[in-house]
Amino acid sequence: MCHPIIMDYVKGKALSRRDFFRGSAAAGAAIVATTAIAPRPALAQAANQVIDLTHTLTHDFPTYFGEQQFFDEDVFTYAKNSFNLKNLRVNEHTGTHIDAPLHFTDGGAGIDEVPVESLVCPLAVVDIREKADADPDAQVTPDDLKAWIAANGPIPQGACVAQNAGWQKRLGSPDFRNADDAGKMHFPGFHVEAVKMLLEEAEVAGIGVDTLSIDYGLSADFATHYTWLPANRWALENMANLDQLPATGATLIVGAPKHKGGTGGPCRLMALI
Repeated sequence: MCHPIIMDYVKGKALSRRDFFRGSAAAGAAIVATTAIAPRPALAQAANQVIDLTHTLTHDFPTYFGEQQFFDEDVFTYAKNSFNLKNLRVNEHTGTHIDAPLHFTDGGAGIDEVPVESLVCPLAVVDIREKADADPDAQVTPDDLKAWIAANGPIPQGACVAQNAGWQKRLGSPDFRNADDAGKMHFPGFHVEAVKMLLEEAEVAGIGVDTLSIDYGLSADFATHYTWLPANRWALENMANLDQLPATGATLIVGAPKHKGGTGGPCRLMALI
């Protein structure tokens, strides 16, 4: 979720963190490179199945502000040129994509500075489908994380913790953005207290959601973004097919882009189980 309409708001919030980032040895690439996340245990030696967690990017894929953010143009075609080639124009935060720390910081690491070792990691899937069906404003809370830990054991080192709200079934209808008559959106996300718990009690590399934002739709202050990304973690939005995964045991591969100074970008996500 990135749009000129919030640039001034984000800039104002981010500038308040300038001294923190400039006064810390964790600034820029060094922040991510020296993150507190310890080396992870060896991943599974072999995978029986690969699940694509990526939505196909189309012109009409839902966006946070409701405007088209992906465009493609035929430059060469096989009929005329004997080969095909397109130009692409895309907002970094469109479709299934990753948020880099720079997205909500002044001086945080860009997408090209996120270390690749953090992009191959265990995947912990927190299922909130039942409460999301009952309340589209539901959020992943500390209680949900505690319940997951009670059922599955500690969150693996360096994991990505993903919200499964069952939101994929709404894709292709206005219910994905789920905006009311006043234009306010209603979809699940991570409660700020849940990400604080992950920062304080678990060595987690990233979080992910199957909705448009890691903040729930009604958020007016992007508290989850402003808590998670400045801690030099990454986030995934619009994840697909989480219902095909176990709560624990899958390995996530994030095929992130690598453009200099990028705040994120569309990516290909795969889970090995």
